[in-house]
Amino acid sequence: MASSGIRLFLLSFLGLALLAGAEVHEHEFIVQETPVTRLCKEHNIITVNGQFPGPTLEVREGDTLVINVVNHAQYNVSIHWHGIRQFRTGWADGPEFVTQCPIKPGGSYKYKFTIEGQEGTLWWHAHSSWLRATVYGALIIRPREGKPYPFDKKPSREFPILLGEWWDANPIDVIREAQRTGAAPNVSDAFTVNGQPGDLYNCSRQDTTAISGKPGETALLRFVNSALNHELFVSIAAHRMTVVGVDASYTKPFTTDVLMIAPGQTTDVLVTMDQPPATRYYVAARGYVTTQGVPFDNTTTTAVIEYDCGCATTKELGPVIPPAFPALPAFNDTGAATAFARGIKSPNKVEIPSPVDENLFLTVGLGLFNCEPGQLCGGPNNNTRFTASMNNVSFVFPNTDSLLHAHYYDIPGVFTTDFPAYPPVQFDYTAQNVSRGLWQPVPATKLYKLRFGSVVQIVLQDTSIVSPENHPIHIHGYDFLILAEGFGNYDAEKDAQKFNLENPPQRNTVAVPVNGWAVIRFRADNPGVWLMHCHLDVHITWGLAMAFLVEDGYGELETLQAPPVDLPMC
Repeated sequence: MASSGIRLFLLSFLGLALLAGAEVHEHEFIVQETPVTRLCKEHNIITVNGQFPGPTLEVREGDTLVINVVNHAQYNVSIHWHGIRQFRTGWADGPEFVTQCPIKPGGSYKYKFTIEGQEGTLWWHAHSSWLRATVYGALIIRPREGKPYPFDKKPSREFPILLGEWWDANPIDVIREAQRTGAAPNVSDAFTVNGQPGDLYNCSRQDTTAISGKPGETALLRFVNSALNHELFVSIAAHRMTVVGVDASYTKPFTTDVLMIAPGQTTDVLVTMDQPPATRYYVAARGYVTTQGVPFDNTTTTAVIEYDCGCATTKELGPVIPPAFPALPAFNDTGAATAFARGIKSPNKVEIPSPVDENLFLTVGLGLFNCEPGQLCGGPNNNTRFTASMNNVSFVFPNTDSLLHAHYYDIPGVFTTDFPAYPPVQFDYTAQNVSRGLWQPVPATKLYKLRFGSVVQIVLQDTSIVSPENHPIHIHGYDFLILAEGFGNYDAEKDAQKFNLENPPQRNTVAVPVNGWAVIRFRADNPGVWLMHCHLDVHITWGLAMAFLVEDGYGELETLQAPPVDLPMC
């Protein structure tokens, strides 16, 4: 009886979508082990449908996606649809132990959601351990039929460009070893463009990703930073880029030579093919690194732009003439990263949610746990383990139930709702020598409760504990406005005067400046449990996360839907 009611509801829901001119797209994702060769070695990696990167999903705003994920791999898995608002469909959001229990080997789960009010580039990825190192793909949302792009130049071609990170090892083994010892995990061995490292790595030249374009035409390049642990600078030799969108929100167009894209973020750019067509041109990306004295991947990945003109190219004239190489900032060029971020603005005047109902101040940063007596650990001084926290709470994911399921059914003992709105101790957050008494956070599963419709403003403050760092902070289920960013300790009286209340950018992931802060604001209009975390996967592994519990509002349209019948159980 219950299942027939759900079927009738689904049929009615899909019928309304079709009547509105939208489409329903059904896909099957088979999560499986697949042999691939990179950097001269063959590895069995986890993929979707044997593809690396995985399938590109292409929809229009208003469409519905129904994706049946079948797990044929040896690991638990869940899939997150990064940036999708998931209005009232939090059960489809995907982070394991937050909105669902993972899909166990041999199991399956059908994700169903409608894309409302979003156009541009998003992406999907595994949200279980470090599986997203190889389990990810683009999610492209075009305007509804008959609605043009809001660009002065209409693009003739479009290319998704997924920037990834490759280990010459099993990424799951890499993070498990780090969790065992408490040390930082080994850094990656390469970056990739659409799964390929590019010309500058061993055994990689012949498979370098190629991007073609006709002389004079304009291409829309959809960049996604799907790397696990590195923010990335991106540049194209001899070609300027006009930024027209970020995180599936349009921007006021601005032209730049360099992009800085943090993990989780997307950036749409228009590039006009206006250079000599006989030359080939590199698209290059390398790390933007803000920590000091720690190992990082200092390699550079490349793709090649080749003009499709029927003329002789440098490749055909002889291998001695390599593609033109772009100028990239130094790996620690915070000035370049800051200049790029300041260029991003909304295309029109924005209605700023107000007045503010919830004022939160969250410190984000690293820390150290002391080891158990007699235990030798891999952190500093061999007697500590790396950790991370928000407001001195190192987030602990449950393992017996998901947070959303426990909330929906009022199951006690899974979480508490006493996450602190402010740091328990105020201190000089960006000082060079923070007292060691502040380095050890408290492990807990604490949520922060929000009333439906409340306006939330959050100051995200980096700390220099262990090391200051630029942290890409992502909120599930929401876009937010970035009102201001700056360096040093946030000063409410002085820095509030810097707020952009005219055309602040809208994003789902903000790169909080190293030794600095960012202020974001949103309206809590989507009921459910929504994770907020650093999108450097090593940091979420260490506990740099928290979650909001947004209560139901009034009536069906402000209430979380019932869980689907095939929701995985722990």
